[in-house]
Amino acid sequence: MSKKNLAHGVISAPVIVAALGYFVDIYDLLLFSIVRRPSLVDLGVPESTLVSEGILLLNMQMAGMLIGGLLWGILGDKKGRLSVLFGSILMYSLANLANGMVQNLDQYAWLRFIAGIGLAGELGAGITLVAEVLPKEKRGYGTTLIATIGMLGAVVAYFVAATFDWRIAYFIGGGMGLCLLLLRVGVYESGVYTKMKQEMVSRGNFLSLFTKIDRLKRYAACIFIGIPIWFVVGILITFSPEFAKEMGLTIDVSAGKAVMYCYLGLALGDLASGLLSQVLRTRKKVVLAFVLLCMFAVLLYLWMPFGTVFFFYSCCLFLGFSSGYWALFVTMAAEQFGTNLRATVTTTVPNFIRGTVIPLTISFEFFRSLSGNMIQAASVTGLLVFLITFLAYTGLRETFTADLNFNEP
Repeated sequence: MSKKNLAHGVISAPVIVAALGYFVDIYDLLLFSIVRRPSLVDLGVPESTLVSEGILLLNMQMAGMLIGGLLWGILGDKKGRLSVLFGSILMYSLANLANGMVQNLDQYAWLRFIAGIGLAGELGAGITLVAEVLPKEKRGYGTTLIATIGMLGAVVAYFVAATFDWRIAYFIGGGMGLCLLLLRVGVYESGVYTKMKQEMVSRGNFLSLFTKIDRLKRYAACIFIGIPIWFVVGILITFSPEFAKEMGLTIDVSAGKAVMYCYLGLALGDLASGLLSQVLRTRKKVVLAFVLLCMFAVLLYLWMPFGTVFFFYSCCLFLGFSSGYWALFVTMAAEQFGTNLRATVTTTVPNFIRGTVIPLTISFEFFRSLSGNMIQAASVTGLLVFLITFLAYTGLRETFTADLNFNEP
């Protein structure tokens, strides 16, 4: 396949729109992690409770994403992929504009919850649409492009937050989302979905994922294979300043800079894993390779004596790269299920994974209260995460050559 023919098939309106949407999605999603400390300090939260209050707001955002993933996923199968692409970006854009105007912690928490609901629909709808409109030999390139461009949203969020006040950073994110909404006019629904709508088949029935053992096994595997990514982002990177102090670094570490380096690594990792899966014609084996690499990176982060901030940030970059199989397993989730459940699965899976931050932070806080040590608490939590992940891997099936024009019975 020539580069010209490849670009002609991949660089299309649905791919561009989905990639830019995920870019804004990641910008808004990670902006809280970047501005957590300055925003909470500005709202009068004392230094002693910055971690606990930060966890509360992060969990509110993730709870919103859990609910939103379910709502947008079902809507995507019942009403179409485009309905989610329009509705989700409108909700999280308005919510993030409002985030820039909060005056107390309660307002902040509820607006992160609402923003989380809106943010939940973007990736799943975009991946589903692109997977259905591109031929099977090209769809991996399309979803890789979405993830690579999308992850760079966190890098831009860092530079915006470093340049402007945290409130202005939220305004910019909301404004970008509303501008992108206008670009989505003219994007067409996938032919696979349009054909399925004409058939007498149940669409978006979330409970049907639990009525057959094989379907439940596939669904659970798709969720648990991705939890190392949000263990890295939700705990190790979000609370990087506190980890750095525990490690004995005397120079303050910036959470925003740690997020920026991590997501730069994620963009590179998603690009590498996506291209590698196309070259090797396997998704499952590449996912396993990156999970193993991620486990090594976590051990390095938690137990290597850094000595300098440079090496600490370098490890954040490596953590991000090793976690860069996000688009790959979301693509696998889309390929595992029929058209009548595809949006439900592809939208709920990444948000349920993000939602695992809630039990992960509870576990982390529990072990921290027992040991009084963040590194030991993260190590025990990480051990549990990777045990679950390797078990989930056994439930995945190879989907590289899967034909997506089918329905779930």
